[in-house]
Amino acid sequence: MSHISSFLVITDTAYYVICAVLTVVILAGIYMMSKVKTAILGNRLSALAMAAAIIITLVKYEILPVYVLYIAMVIGFLIGWWLAVKVKMIEMPQLVALYNGFGGAASAIVGFFAYLGIGAGTDLFAKITSLLAIAIGAITFFGSLVAAGKLHRLINQKPIKLPGHTAITAGLLLLTVAYAVFAVLPTLSAYPALNAAALLVIATLFGIVFTIRVGGADMPITISLLNSLSGVAGAIAGLAIGDLLLVAVGAIVGASGLILTRIMCHAMNRSLFAILLGKTTTAPATEKAEKAAPVEKVEPVAEEKPTETPVEVLKEAKNVIIIPGYGMAVAQAQHLVKELSDRLRANGATVKYAIHPVAGRMPGHMNVLLCEAGVDYEDLYEMDAINDEFKTADLTIIVGANDVVNPAARDTVGTPISGMPILNADACPRIMIFNYDLKPGYAGVENPLYQRGKGVWLVLGDAAETLKNVLEQWK
Repeated sequence: MSHISSFLVITDTAYYVICAVLTVVILAGIYMMSKVKTAILGNRLSALAMAAAIIITLVKYEILPVYVLYIAMVIGFLIGWWLAVKVKMIEMPQLVALYNGFGGAASAIVGFFAYLGIGAGTDLFAKITSLLAIAIGAITFFGSLVAAGKLHRLINQKPIKLPGHTAITAGLLLLTVAYAVFAVLPTLSAYPALNAAALLVIATLFGIVFTIRVGGADMPITISLLNSLSGVAGAIAGLAIGDLLLVAVGAIVGASGLILTRIMCHAMNRSLFAILLGKTTTAPATEKAEKAAPVEKVEPVAEEKPTETPVEVLKEAKNVIIIPGYGMAVAQAQHLVKELSDRLRANGATVKYAIHPVAGRMPGHMNVLLCEAGVDYEDLYEMDAINDEFKTADLTIIVGANDVVNPAARDTVGTPISGMPILNADACPRIMIFNYDLKPGYAGVENPLYQRGKGVWLVLGDAAETLKNVLEQWK
């Protein structure tokens, strides 16, 4: 192995060229993943580039003979393979959160050793970047653990508010940044291990405190933000140890995650700073919004109490919009939804799927589930593209969605979803709701659609069972 290591020597110039090539390949893979037809190839291309990056790192730093690395990689490979086989699609959000956390933990470990002068310089820049890697990595890791715990129902999914929560969150954030900067002063830098440990504790507390306050529709934003932070932590760790490839790859992850977070915040009409400080109100709705989004309401064609059966309504519909939500994912009913849409199309109806940006528990959650069931990506429509079509549709079918179709978000203030753009399902004359029960959604806000009466068919229960029953009745 030592002979091979001495033979495989990469010059700095060659390393820079390889880093540039691998970075372009990863970016190309990400671009390909944005298109349905090339998504699988793009994913494989990016994975191949990352595998090549690992090999190049081993060769560049002449650590091929370090056998313990191969043991660690085999263990990591086996764990990853096991997760890929065992984790269900419904559990993907919490798995993504864990992956984000592990990325942050790895960066924090690199930053810790770099701050101690192991594998890094001792200059001011190296010290500051090392401390920042520790801080951001710790925030990402522990924040992701809390997010995964909430998603997996190990922790209360509702927002957990401490006394003076906003002040505590802001104080911990300022203290984290301040300590990362002032720890390089001569007075404090004499105790590097103590400094790193203290910063780790402060950053950990901030990661936990800001994440436990998150609930409801803010969770997908938090997941994308933590994804971004994992990349930022990696890039800063790369700066600390002077590794160009780590900086480039970390920057790609950080930038893409931040862009996604910005898009999600815009779709939610939420401020990222407000989410960081935990400014999520849990007060009940008491007022009408002063400037509610104008929605042209269409008078339902049904009687006060619908007399038609769900099957009769489905057979009459010729222009249908389906709205999937987290309840569909929990019931794993995506294949039945696809079967229902096929039955509608065979009956002469046009069918479109309306996807809210934050439906589910992570960005793209509904898209992944529906595509897994065989739904053509071209049939999935974003909120802005389809919202004007609800008033002209014959029927809107809601499967496991609540907050994203709740008119209270548009018509009231003082709730966790107030001001959030929604899918204007209430503008449709006929609505069929396949939800588990009439309880509020994840945000805890009552949905006026349940009390509308006119033109609303409530098919309550486990979506997999209710859809199956309706399909059996429609023969």
